[in-house]
Amino acid sequence: MGTIAIVDYGVGNSGSIRNMFTRLGIEAQITSDPVAISQADRLILPGVGAFDNAMRNLASRGLTDVLTEVAVVKQKPVLGICLGMQIMTRSSEEGSLPGLGWIAARTRRFCFVQDKNPLRVPHMGWNVAMPRKIIPLWKGMEDCSRFYFVHSYHVCCETASDVATTTDYGGDFTSAFAHENLYGVQFHPEKSHRFGMALLRNFAEIS
Repeated sequence: MGTIAIVDYGVGNSGSIRNMFTRLGIEAQITSDPVAISQADRLILPGVGAFDNAMRNLASRGLTDVLTEVAVVKQKPVLGICLGMQIMTRSSEEGSLPGLGWIAARTRRFCFVQDKNPLRVPHMGWNVAMPRKIIPLWKGMEDCSRFYFVHSYHVCCETASDVATTTDYGGDFTSAFAHENLYGVQFHPEKSHRFGMALLRNFAEIS
């Protein structure tokens, strides 16, 4: 199964993710050590907070280059969660700094101003993620798997084939992407009970 490193860069609820792996009987370490990150077999990029702050934290901890080496050069499986998904894109309307740019996508804010009955932002609560292609993360999952969301921004993929699941909130948005070894989910699997546990187990088993 290999080692899993949950990247600690000061903006994620890493403990909740590790606790979920513990419940699955899978060991995962929380670390900001570049050497440990480089040697891990799989990485998880958690994230709660602001885009620019996340990018500054990665840079200040000297993690940007090692993460790119692991994700792009070594092509090890990487899972970005919520803000962790968003910083894998090229940019975000939330901030001015560039993202990691690993995937051809940009992060946009929900905007319902023109609607007669605009939905609330942030999008918060349980919602369904509908699969749009077959990916290892969704192995054995139900088509109507439900996950917990808390976000004001969402990822817009430039390549349709990268869209793994969509969720309806005033129209479909990308709730998960998959591009080769790179995976991103806008929801929080660590807060999504059995659905989240199944997804994290699948990620741990990706070869």
